[in-house]
Amino acid sequence: MTDSGTIVACCQIALQIGDRAGNHRKIHAAIGRAVDGGAKVIVLPELANTGYMFSSLDELRALAEPLDGPTITAWHGLAVQHQVIIVGGFAEKGDDGNVYNSAVIVDETGLRATHRKAHLWDTEKNGLFTAGSDSPPVIDTAVGRLGLLICYDLEFPEWVRSVAEAGAVLLCAPVNWPLYPRPAGERPGEIVRAQAAAGGNRIFVAVADRAGAERGQEWVGGSVIIDADGYPATTLILDQEGIIYATLNLSDAQNKSISAGNDVHRDRRPELYS
Repeated sequence: MTDSGTIVACCQIALQIGDRAGNHRKIHAAIGRAVDGGAKVIVLPELANTGYMFSSLDELRALAEPLDGPTITAWHGLAVQHQVIIVGGFAEKGDDGNVYNSAVIVDETGLRATHRKAHLWDTEKNGLFTAGSDSPPVIDTAVGRLGLLICYDLEFPEWVRSVAEAGAVLLCAPVNWPLYPRPAGERPGEIVRAQAAAGGNRIFVAVADRAGAERGQEWVGGSVIIDADGYPATTLILDQEGIIYATLNLSDAQNKSISAGNDVHRDRRPELYS
């Protein structure tokens, strides 16, 4: 981490169910563009290797990969080539026979962290994915301590707080936010809740959503990078493919003060919350 800040990029791409080769091409091209833009941390969407709208467990199993499969191996190769940190979601074929909605952090040294989504969304519960049960990972990297959550996980304050209390300065969140109706002129509620997560914990949050439609499901395309005060540091490109960038002074998230006399960590009274 330098005084000039760390450039973080979120890649908002359109993915297609089952088109692993096409998805990989899009991902690798987006990573290349993000590198050209100076990014040192690159965040990809949830289930980036497979798409999302699975018709059956059999279809999902046929597309899922182990941690040492071609997707993560390729991401590690790109991290080595470009000396960057890559965060992205994929369908994981577990050694236990289950399939997990997972995400990883990789850098030039290899696979640094894996997270299995703990809070499954809607049809994910219908005999497709097995929920993870481990705490979200927080790891030291060349740019600072990074945390990792997946989509709906981000909407549980206790889960985000655990990442902040573990010292993360940047929380990376691969997501697939389905598009739902909202009042005219309002931002998507998912973005509002992500801003609350950042501001309430004084951490930076980088969300990589997807764009386009898949099997009749449209997506918000709400990728956003949020500063430690809870304000967007990027302009929304709703439902468009593209890459958003922000230059972040990540060390700012080590300061939890919000006024001369208030600190969002020290002011907690956990004895009242049980």
